[in-house]
Amino acid sequence: MGAAALLACDWGTTNLRAWTLDANGRVLADRDFELGVSRLAPGEAARRFTDEVQPALDAEGLPAILCGMVGSNLGWTVAPYAECPGGLGDLARAMTHVEAGAQPVHIVPGMRCEGFTGATDVMRGEETQLFGWLAQYPERARGRQLVCHPGTHPKWMLVEDGRLVRFVTAMSGELFAVLGKHSVLKSDAAPDDAVAFDEGLAAAGEGDALAARLFTARARVVGQGRPADSTPSYLSGLLIGAEVAATPRLLGCQGAEPVALLGDPRLCGLYARALARRGVQTETFDGEAAAVAGLFALHRMGEAP
Repeated sequence: MGAAALLACDWGTTNLRAWTLDANGRVLADRDFELGVSRLAPGEAARRFTDEVQPALDAEGLPAILCGMVGSNLGWTVAPYAECPGGLGDLARAMTHVEAGAQPVHIVPGMRCEGFTGATDVMRGEETQLFGWLAQYPERARGRQLVCHPGTHPKWMLVEDGRLVRFVTAMSGELFAVLGKHSVLKSDAAPDDAVAFDEGLAAAGEGDALAARLFTARARVVGQGRPADSTPSYLSGLLIGAEVAATPRLLGCQGAEPVALLGDPRLCGLYARALARRGVQTETFDGEAAAVAGLFALHRMGEAP
């Protein structure tokens, strides 16, 4: 491998993941930092980047590219959203430059579209993984693709000929966390009961009347004697099951279209299980590798004359 040529960072709400890459985009070193933007005071991101992130990876003399919530009003500076439909080139042209030493630092803007209700939907970070995935698998840039990125706020993305046309955000991950800590469904048990997860998938139906379906997580324990420590697994199945049943329809997909799952392998596995129950074929792709590929592709495109 060659010398380090780029510092690439995925800087989110709770964590910062950084890599140094060589001139061909191969990872030379990586580090995690507990520097998510939710932990930082206003104006602190630039100082922590130059004082901690760059030195930790011997990257003071490297150009840098950052994606994620670092470009929000909680982060370093607001990088205005790029519009959908849009492709890699549109995203690269919309990057925001910030000052951090002699070398250029660019922040990826995120994207926005008109949501299914007519209101705006937004993302920061997932777009970089999406376009990195397309860079890794160029054949996917032809035709139509339905991509799901599981997480705290899962994104369902419709791609046509390499351009992100539209997307829908769900709040399944955040609902799971809030209900598990601050409701009658609260529990410290691990969500590792596969039988209860499948029960939740069955209870999700077509994703309608979710507020009513959620109460079954309580009723099955107090009314049927199911073990209370199975509640987190049941709740996970119910929320993911409702999401995979209802959300693709909001993008005009009728349920049989294959889904590419992009992100954390464990979460993708749960979504694959839920979609398989509905007869939907899936393929799973590593989100971290896609993020690195996306950051490198944006850097290269931003350098092009």
